[in-house]
Amino acid sequence: MSGPQCCANPPTLSPNSGVGSVIEFGGLKSYVSGPSDSKLAVLLASDVFGYEAPELRKIADKIAAAGYYVVVPDFFNGDPLDPDNVEKLLPVWLSLHEPAKAYEDAKLVIEALKSKGITAIGAAGFCYGAKVVVELAKSSDLIQAGVLLHPSFVTLDDVKEVKAPLAILGAEMDQYTPPELVKQFEEILSSNSEVESFVKIFPGVAHGWTLRYDLDDEMAVKSAEEAQQDTLDWIMKFVK
Repeated sequence: MSGPQCCANPPTLSPNSGVGSVIEFGGLKSYVSGPSDSKLAVLLASDVFGYEAPELRKIADKIAAAGYYVVVPDFFNGDPLDPDNVEKLLPVWLSLHEPAKAYEDAKLVIEALKSKGITAIGAAGFCYGAKVVVELAKSSDLIQAGVLLHPSFVTLDDVKEVKAPLAILGAEMDQYTPPELVKQFEEILSSNSEVESFVKIFPGVAHGWTLRYDLDDEMAVKSAEEAQQDTLDWIMKFVK
């Protein structure tokens, strides 16, 4: 995952974006949105650019508007990938922010959600964050449903271990998880009668299309919004 697609079209981070607020939750600084008294929650795991990305927070707000308490943790502790920092390019940055650590932190966030009375939890992960979500989905005790959007690092073995309902939204032009790999994921999931699944490959889009797209490109906006709606639909089906 050291190629250009991961870092293409980086967002302009904005700590004040979104209608929610930033609090400490589960030991991490987190963007939260939605009714705090809801019994239903959704965890969003960001791509390498972190939790201050405005489009990610818009997705959080959209899910929150459906009645969910949404938490977007800062898994990178104030150190998202900066493509302009030549001393900390992606391979170096990843060595400091391994998905395995984010997964451990995510479990603490889920623990905090349950301690505040949440009874059902969904999770969606984008790029890097998809690896966090697929790890969570290996236990039906952690989340009730997961969504992987243009995933990175996710392996066939990961998908074989999934126990929670899982949706995978892939891109036609994705060097990290090409359509051929997505179809292998689909074959594994469809052969597992104990796990409900949904797999879709979006035509004409590249890795990162749900978060980092040209707002003036009508087709790009349409594809991103379709994926975001698919995500919400999947969550609403199981997190209730």
